[in-house]
Amino acid sequence: MLTDFDASERRIWAGRAEAYAESFGKLCAHPVPRLLDAARVRDGVRVLDVGTGTGTAAAAACARGARVTGVDAEISMVDLAARSVPSAEMHLAELPRLPFSEGLFDAVTANFVLNHVGRPKAALAELRRVVRPGGWVAVTIWATPAAAGQTLLDRAVQAAGASRPPHLPALAPEDDFARTATGLTGLLASAGLKDATCEPLHWDHHTPAATWWRGAADGIGQTVLSQPEHVRAEIERHFHRISAEFATPEGHLALPHSALLAHGRR
Repeated sequence: MLTDFDASERRIWAGRAEAYAESFGKLCAHPVPRLLDAARVRDGVRVLDVGTGTGTAAAAACARGARVTGVDAEISMVDLAARSVPSAEMHLAELPRLPFSEGLFDAVTANFVLNHVGRPKAALAELRRVVRPGGWVAVTIWATPAAAGQTLLDRAVQAAGASRPPHLPALAPEDDFARTATGLTGLLASAGLKDATCEPLHWDHHTPAATWWRGAADGIGQTVLSQPEHVRAEIERHFHRISAEFATPEGHLALPHSALLAHGRR
């Protein structure tokens, strides 16, 4: 059963594949090699990449010689991933119910997917269901507290006096979990995964300021998109002011980010 949070996520991401690919997709690509290592992805392994987005992790798994299937809940992502990674099978599907038989895959990856589902524990239980006994599930999420680069847009929104729109629901308290190593490890264990471990990831994402703002303005940042035009202009003004803190000599931004990478086996 989908929650209000899930329904909101479907609306947020509808038709956003190109905007995501040009902005935040490049940020989310950073952990992919370590994610695949954690899932033991190598030549001949049957891999399911859940929430494949534009197919970055799927492409990297194919490059390792794996047999790759990708799924995403947003059709524009599926279409773009299918074009970008023709050697992988791409399907439209959404958590917490996937159209695969139990134990079909050797490894399952989910890169920044648990941030976007209304029932994270149920989602993880489904990832466990479709991996074979002894197979590995590897996931990433954004960590709390957020790193300085992750809060840039929020700071600009606050400086402009704007607020989160009321139509964006939060997770139900009983479905939420601490975005910490302990919280994520506990979530994997509660979903039935064994030997669950978690490691922090820290990196600077380098991007032109205009590209980062355009991603938010094109709909990746729903708080920005939902504001009246004059408020969006004020948010943009503060964004460029604050982003100077992260400017490099080359004229790009170096935005510090923090995430968590966890894995466990069935």
